[in-house]
Amino acid sequence: MNSENRHDDNQKPPPVPKRATRGGEARENQRGTPMLSSNSLLLWTNPMLEALERGNDGRQWHTLIDKIWSPRALRLALETVVAKKGAAGVDGQSTEAVQKRAEEEIVLMERLLREGRYQPRAVRRVWINKLGSAEKRPLGIPTVRDRIVQTAMLGILEPIFERDFAEGSYGFRPGRSAQQAVALVEQWLGEGELWVVDADLKGYFDSIPQDQLMARVKEKVADSKVLALLEKFLRQGVMETMKGWEPTESGTPQGAVISPLLANIYLDPLDHEMSKRGRKMARYADDFIILCRSLSEAEEALAEVRAWVKQAGLTLHPEKTRLVNVSAGESFEFLGWHFERGYKWPRKKSQAKLKATIRQRTGRTDGRALRVIIQGVNRVIRGWGRYFRGGVRNVPIRLDQWVRMRLRSILRKRDKRKGKGRGRDHNRYPNAYFAGQGLVSLVEITHGPALSPAQ
Repeated sequence: MNSENRHDDNQKPPPVPKRATRGGEARENQRGTPMLSSNSLLLWTNPMLEALERGNDGRQWHTLIDKIWSPRALRLALETVVAKKGAAGVDGQSTEAVQKRAEEEIVLMERLLREGRYQPRAVRRVWINKLGSAEKRPLGIPTVRDRIVQTAMLGILEPIFERDFAEGSYGFRPGRSAQQAVALVEQWLGEGELWVVDADLKGYFDSIPQDQLMARVKEKVADSKVLALLEKFLRQGVMETMKGWEPTESGTPQGAVISPLLANIYLDPLDHEMSKRGRKMARYADDFIILCRSLSEAEEALAEVRAWVKQAGLTLHPEKTRLVNVSAGESFEFLGWHFERGYKWPRKKSQAKLKATIRQRTGRTDGRALRVIIQGVNRVIRGWGRYFRGGVRNVPIRLDQWVRMRLRSILRKRDKRKGKGRGRDHNRYPNAYFAGQGLVSLVEITHGPALSPAQ
């Protein structure tokens, strides 16, 4: 038996939020104020919140552009963007440079937005290495100014749509997380939903039909200036070295602050459609699965998804979309986890990404003090471990061993010996030595400290 299938009987999945019911049910039966992001809380007035709570009397929202170009909204957005730092866009302006002339920028953006003359710049496209892979992936970098305007827009628009988003949607929403989606899936598995519709949307963010997306935004927003601004962002195009400007005739802008909200807006009808049909669906952005009790139910659910996806102008990946019989020992993956035979552990890609990140911080020729190197490693381990809490114990145990091997290899190189840390290096630099240097334990983060017999 594969060692990854061993199970810690004391390990329980994190609790599912009390409001998590069927996959598509809107919170509080589509009534009541939704959870808001910190920016929205600061921007929405009491009258606006009251209108939101009662559903704005079933009408569309008018006169929103003045909330977006208000100096308060732009100043808050600027502070948010600057705090996140990030690279410069096609105009070469860094967050530091924009921060130095913050008030001047706010005055300029307000005037352009007020007059309807704001024009987004193309998104700068660069190709970066995929962690744990030899492949590269495109990264979109909007200008700092565009990120500020979109952040202000997000703070105003998000609550309008968030109020009616389905319960089973967890991606990029205030107060919601991937951990909650995983916990819900575990709950359903425990209730006997052992057939899984594992669906994969092919190139979702790049293939959303912009006309249909705008039609869904218009169902709730009637402010023509906000709609015009949003269309400008959708069609701003991308700029790539040696290729020049390319139009974006479909999809949402790469790297855009507003893109996750738009992606949720477009898939929300699918969430509610599956709920009306009694399907148990959990979705995080474009990653979703449906859990069923039988093969026939799973086949029906997949047929329903195929029909909806087709009319929405999207495509299911023919090779990655499948039905999984969990009770027969078949496995599936969701949000970084591998599920198999009643257990879960971080999937191989997740482990490979962790190793790739740590390799970047533990080069054998790194001349920094060991404690300094370990501080950087600890930040990676803590972040990864907080997400991958639970599951089988032996995966973090092996990863802890691998991290210590990387550190022993650095010390071995300093001793002018070749190769990886091995053999007597374990005696020369025991586990306790690295603990004394401040190295955190991944298995303690994911499963808690081991108890001694006396405890």
